[in-house]
Order: sequence, then C-alpha cells, then structure tokens
Amino acid sequence: MKIKVITVDDHPLVRRGIESAIRLEENLELLGSASSIDEALSFISECRPHVALVDLRLNNEHGLEIIRKGRMLSENTRYIVLTSYSTEEEIRAAIKENVDGYVLKEALPEELIGAIHSVSQGRKYFDPAVVQFAMELGQQKNKPDLEELTQREFEVLKALGRGLNNAGIANELYISEHTVKKHVGSILEKLDLKDRTQAALLAVSKGLHQSNH
Repeated sequence: MKIKVITVDDHPLVRRGIESAIRLEENLELLGSASSIDEALSFISECRPHVALVDLRLNNEHGLEIIRKGRMLSENTRYIVLTSYSTEEEIRAAIKENVDGYVLKEALPEELIGAIHSVSQGRKYFDPAVVQFAMELGQQKNKPDLEELTQREFEVLKALGRGLNNAGIANELYISEHTVKKHVGSILEKLDLKDRTQAALLAVSKGLHQSNH
C-alpha cells in the first residue's frame, strides 16, 4: 500500500522540490499541495493522508494550527514539520503539539523520504541538527548519565520521547498519573534537564523512542 502524502508550504519553488522528491518514490503517493491553513484542512478532510508535511510559517498563518485542527478531521494522519527554522521557541511549540517529525528544509531528499517512512510506521523522527541544537540550548554542565535512572524512570523517558503525555504514560505503564509526574520530576533532576521537552529530545537523540527494550 502506498503512503499518501500532502505538502503544505507557501513557497512554490520549495513545494515543487518536495513534490519532485516524493514522486520519485514508488511507494509514496502525493495527493496534493496546499499553501494555506484552509487549503490544507480541506485536503486533510477529503483525502485523509497518512502523512502531512507542514511548514511552520505560512504568510501570516502558523502551521501548527493545521496540526491542531487537522487531528479533529483525520485522526490517523501523522504530521512532520518541514521548516527552515529551528529556534528554541519553534522546537518547543512543535514538541508540545506532539508532532510526529521535525525536518529542516536543508535536509537531503533521502532524509525527508526516510522521515516520511518512519513517521508512517508510528515512529518519531527529529532532524539530528534540531536535537543537537535543542540540547545545547539547555547549557548542561555535564552529559546526562542514563544509568542513574531506575528501570521505571527509563521507561517513562522512552515514553516522553514518543510524545506521550502523563495520562498516556500512565495508561501504558499501568501506573497513576501522580506517579508519572513524580518519575518525570526525578528524571529531570537526575539528568539535569530543564523540562520534559529536553527530556523528550534527549530520548529521541539516543534513539530510545524507537526501542522496545
């Protein structure tokens, strides 16, 4: 079965480049391209794509609005932020919105294609440059030592990397949300992280979000 994809970008040249890369892949099907929130939501509602590539900045609109509203129209669509920007604010906003992927436009076509495949299979994909940038912003004095974590804390960290909220983690690990909150606090303290966003990025950078062990 082909992976159905739509692109959302307000720059025609960029859009054409992305479209060309997708059309070269036999197992990807480009359903269409949009340049605004309304166009994108119309595509999502009518076509129910497997993956939507969404630019963060669309003229005076913001791409995350597409992701928020799109989830109500097609619950099985996964979202990859494809952008030129990787500021701390943008990264945090995207992770808070639980996007499935974050790729910079300077990435090679094969990296974008790989991200689409990963995300379509239910895995997260964050551009290594984004992960490194975000971790450096933490200005950590020491490299986090995962061996300091208990087995349960390690499981919680992996779940954070997959974008789960406290309720989702509690449901997956059969523990209370209160216990999850305590574990998250302990993880942040032990690894010298500022917040759960950094914890999620750390998990992604270590590949923990893809591990079943």
